[in-house]
Amino acid sequence: MNKKLRIILVALFCAGNFNAQIYIQNVTVADVIHKKMIPSQTVVMTGKTIITVKPSKQVKIPANSHVINGEGKYLIPGMTDAHVHFFQSGGLYTRPDALDLRKHVPYEKEISWSHKNMEDQLQRYLKMGITSVIDPGATYNLLKIRDSLKNIERLPSVYMSGPLITTYEPEVFKNLNKNEPFRLLTSIDDAKKLVQEQLPYKPDFIKIWYIVSGDAQKKKEETKKLEPSIKAVIDEAHKNNLKIAIHATERFTAEIAVQNGADFLVHNIEDEIVSEDFIKLLKSKKVIVSPTLTVMDNYYDTYGQKKVYNTYELENSNPQSIGSMYDLKHLTATSDSVMLSKRKARFSDPKVKAYISKTDSIRNVNLKKLAEGGVMIAAGTDAGNIGTQHASSFIAELKAMKESGMNEWQILQSATIIPAKILNKENEYGSIETGKTADFVLLNANPVENLENLTNIDLVMKNGLPIDRERIVKVTPETLAQQQVNGYNARNIEAFLEPYAEDVELYLFPGKLISKGKEAMRKTYSNMFEKYPDLHCEIKQRIVNLNTVIDKESVSGLRPGVKTEATAIYEIKNDKISKVYFTY
Repeated sequence: MNKKLRIILVALFCAGNFNAQIYIQNVTVADVIHKKMIPSQTVVMTGKTIITVKPSKQVKIPANSHVINGEGKYLIPGMTDAHVHFFQSGGLYTRPDALDLRKHVPYEKEISWSHKNMEDQLQRYLKMGITSVIDPGATYNLLKIRDSLKNIERLPSVYMSGPLITTYEPEVFKNLNKNEPFRLLTSIDDAKKLVQEQLPYKPDFIKIWYIVSGDAQKKKEETKKLEPSIKAVIDEAHKNNLKIAIHATERFTAEIAVQNGADFLVHNIEDEIVSEDFIKLLKSKKVIVSPTLTVMDNYYDTYGQKKVYNTYELENSNPQSIGSMYDLKHLTATSDSVMLSKRKARFSDPKVKAYISKTDSIRNVNLKKLAEGGVMIAAGTDAGNIGTQHASSFIAELKAMKESGMNEWQILQSATIIPAKILNKENEYGSIETGKTADFVLLNANPVENLENLTNIDLVMKNGLPIDRERIVKVTPETLAQQQVNGYNARNIEAFLEPYAEDVELYLFPGKLISKGKEAMRKTYSNMFEKYPDLHCEIKQRIVNLNTVIDKESVSGLRPGVKTEATAIYEIKNDKISKVYFTY
């Protein structure tokens, strides 16, 4: 979109003129209902609502109207990530039941961080064209934060359950009061109480964590034993007009849940290839499935110390959460080194790798069978789990769905209209139709030709408001400093250089100029990243004062067994790092 028009539109809505009429002219509209691209359309919005979608030649635009030229561009509905968790950051310390590093970062600190940064994470989703998110498993305090953010028009819509009603509660999550993400179900008598307990917080739905353990036979026995309690939760939720989302990754467990009225399977089946009867059951009950193909591999890659993030992820994830993933490099030299080494060895073992590969294959085969069998699929990442970053992980999930055998139209539906059906919102959003909310994404290229084009965004509209993607996420001196540290630790030259000004100057403190300009840095650091594969920077201490960040750094990997201690002083100007002073 023309930059001048973008500025005018943003200024217009910042001034409170929410009912101005906007025309997107001569655009190709993605009809996700009928799976076709319709060229030369004009979409008209007034306030939050789409009032017309017609061929451009049939629409007369009044003089001095606010017109966005959509020629050569593609308009898709705003996307939805149908499975995220805001009680989890996506960082290394977020699930102490899976990887207990609380001696380094107390879980209370992780809770506090997730609360303070929920708005930031939502801004990142919106920047990616994700205008709605569904959180199947939160806390009572997060439901309150959801409510506090609800009236901010330039944030995604958030649909959230309360704590997961679970058949197994990890010890680490007990006794956290309103920060507790799990509530243990022990009997039929608990069922009504646990649902009723959530009602004052107005959850959008209820989530069950249907966990069974043991060998196949024992799991079946436990599933049947728990069935009456599970049914009681489902019945009580439905009695209160709340749908049920359920975690059930075994076919037998999922089948029992669906037979008893579960509405939304938040994961794919991973223990066996599903039968035609199972597919027919899901289709007949209008159950929606979110396959979450990538989340477990992110855990495994973290345990194996081989998780790699690309430039897109490094530049668009919250710098603190993704940055924590690189802490493994220096934590291996702490008292947890034995535990971490054992994890690494285990997930490098050929037998474990073969098991992971088999499970991945089952998920992929099942997704293709479910999609081809007419089961509704909703794209979801399970973002917030260790290694699965909020917002930036979505495109990788869509690509994994493509690799499983789904086609681009099926995937586009799974990211737009089908998630809207989870909570019966399909008449409100999810497609570009008259009367629906004006949540959509203007793309510079056709997403049906290449899913990567979903990241080639010209404009995002939320509630009929244009989003300034360059400013929607607040840039701070600390986030810039952390972003370049992340790029350094990833040895990714593009992500490392992105926070720097084109004319950046590097000094040896107090004033000896050693480098000038981003291209000079590119040459120096590209050579360094190539030469030193074990390069790693640990931030020992950080001081932020206005537009200056002072980092006390410990750098390893330059010489075997030797760490270089240094201090870096970053000066920020116009949201870029303009000067750096080093002391050794």
